[in-house]
Amino acid sequence: MGVNTHFFLFAKMEAEGMLAPLSLSAEFEGSFAYLTVRDRFPTILTKVIDTLHRNKDNFFKEYGKEGIQAEKTAISFLSKLRNELQTDKPVLSLTDNAEDSEAWNEYMRRQQDLMEDGRPVSWFKSPWLYVECYMYRRIQEALYMNPPMDKFDVFKEGKTQSFFESQQAIKTLCTYLQELITNMENMTEIQLRDNFLKLLQVSLWGNKCDLSISAGQDNSQKSSPIDSLPDFQRFIIVDDSSMVWSTLVAAQGAGSSGMKHARVDIILDNAGFELVTDLVLADFLVSAGLAKQIRFHGKSIPWFVSDVTKQDFEWTIMQTMAANHKWMSASGVQWKHFMKEGTWSYHDHFFWTLPHEFCDMAMDAADLYSTLQGSDLILFKGDLNYRKLTGDRKWEHTVPFDQALRGFQPAPLCSLRTLKADVQVGLKPGQAEKLSSQDPDWMTNGRYAVVQFSSPCREQ
Repeated sequence: MGVNTHFFLFAKMEAEGMLAPLSLSAEFEGSFAYLTVRDRFPTILTKVIDTLHRNKDNFFKEYGKEGIQAEKTAISFLSKLRNELQTDKPVLSLTDNAEDSEAWNEYMRRQQDLMEDGRPVSWFKSPWLYVECYMYRRIQEALYMNPPMDKFDVFKEGKTQSFFESQQAIKTLCTYLQELITNMENMTEIQLRDNFLKLLQVSLWGNKCDLSISAGQDNSQKSSPIDSLPDFQRFIIVDDSSMVWSTLVAAQGAGSSGMKHARVDIILDNAGFELVTDLVLADFLVSAGLAKQIRFHGKSIPWFVSDVTKQDFEWTIMQTMAANHKWMSASGVQWKHFMKEGTWSYHDHFFWTLPHEFCDMAMDAADLYSTLQGSDLILFKGDLNYRKLTGDRKWEHTVPFDQALRGFQPAPLCSLRTLKADVQVGLKPGQAEKLSSQDPDWMTNGRYAVVQFSSPCREQ
C-alpha cells in the first residue's frame, strides 16, 4: 500500500472520529487515575479483606472448617493482589475457568500488543479503565477459586446500608410517584413532560450515591430528592433532556389495540437509593404510556462496590414491598407485578463486567449489541458507563459526544452521569475553562452532571 493511500486512510479515520486519543492511565503521575490506583484501589481491597474476616464466624456456621479454610485462602489471595497492585507488578492471567476468563485473558493479550517496547501490562502503566475492571474481576476470582464462598457478595453490606439509610428520601419519592399515578389521567402533555423531566433528573442525581468513589464510605441520600432539583439545575453542564423526551414521543407507535409499543433499556449503575430512582422513573414511563417494555441491565457479579446485581435488584423490590409505609409498599407491589407480567425484565450479560470500551461491543458481544438495537431508547446510568461509552480517553472537551462513541450507536442513547472521572466531551468552546476556574475538581467531585444524548439518526 502506497504512502498516499496510508495518508488517505488516516485522514478518513480522523475525519470520521475513529482515531482516539490516549487512554487515561495511572502512568500520568498526579492525575486522578494515578491517585485512584495509588490510594483508592488498596483501600477498597483492604475493606474487602476486612469484610471476609468479619464474616469468618458465619462461614464457619454455614460451611464448617471448609468455610474457614476458604476464607483464609481468599484473604491470602487478596493480600497478594494488593501487594502486586502497590508495587506495579505485571497483571496476571485469570485461572478460574469461569465463563468470561478467556475473554479477559484475550483482552490482556490485546493490551500487551499495545504496550511500548514490549513492557508488561501492569497496574500503573496500563489504561485505568482496564486495571480498575481487572481489580474487581480478580476479587471475584478470589471467591470463585474458594468454594463454598464463590457466591458471597463482598459488597452486600454497603449496598444494604445505603438502601436503609436513604429510607426517608425513598418514602418521599414513592409518595410523589403514587400521587402522579393517581392524577395521570388528568395530565396534559406539558404536565406529563414536566414530570418526566423531573424524574429523569432525580435518576440523574441519584447517581451521586456511588460507594466505589467514596471507597465504601456512607454515601446515602437523606434529603428530599424532588425538593433538591432546583438547587442542582445549574450544575447540569450538558442537558439534552428535551431530545430524550422527543425520542420517547416519536416512539409512540400505536398498534391496532391502541397500546404503546416503545421499549426502553436502562443500563443500571448503583444499588441502594440510585436503583430506586431508576425503578421510579421506569414505573412512570409505563404508567404514563410512554413505554410498554422496560429492560433493566445489571451486573452478573459484584462490581465496583455498589453496582446492581440480580440479587440486589430482586432484594430492593422485596424490601420496598415489605416497607411499613403505604406508598412505598404500593410502589414495591406494582414493581413486582411489572416483573411478573413481563413488562419489566432484568438481564445481566457478562459483557457489562468486561473491561472493553462499548465501541467493541458489536464485535465482541454481537448478541448484546443486536438486543440493544431493538430498543427505542437506551439510558446509560453513571460514570463507569460513560467512561466505557467514550473509551475513557483524553478527549478534548469540545469533541462531539457522537464522535467519542466511535461508532457505538445501536439505538438512540442517553448518558445520565454525575462526573467522577476526568473524561468529558460535548462541551461548548470555553465551557471547560470556565468550569476549571470556578472549581478545579469539577470533573471528579460528583457535583456536576450531564444528560447527554446521541442518536444514529441525528445529523452529525
